[in-house]
Amino acid sequence: QVQLVESGGGLVQPGGSLRLSCAASGSIFSIYVMGWYRQAPGKQRDLVAVMTSGGSTNYADSVKDRFTISRDNAKNTVYLQMNSLKPEDTAVYYCNFVARAGAAQLPSNYWGKGTLINVSS
Repeated sequence: QVQLVESGGGLVQPGGSLRLSCAASGSIFSIYVMGWYRQAPGKQRDLVAVMTSGGSTNYADSVKDRFTISRDNAKNTVYLQMNSLKPEDTAVYYCNFVARAGAAQLPSNYWGKGTLINVSS
């Protein structure tokens, strides 16, 4: 199985920056997509940013030019650099990998437990 652990959440003032990290561990054969999603109170979980194994990226319109997704393949880790944070960015942020745990297994979705980002003065 694949386990994902996020870190880097917390309280930040509007206009500030934070960097989230998500490290994958366990049995990992291959990773196809790494991404970040967020869920604000009372709302559905939405995509923030994703990166494919080929390096292609996709961002939610609301975070373009403010957030940057990156990865360290050697560490099976994905990052989310968040700049110019706004109160509306407040949410629980979840890491997501689409990966295969073994050569004989089909790709599956794996989720972290989430980390809270609170943008408030």
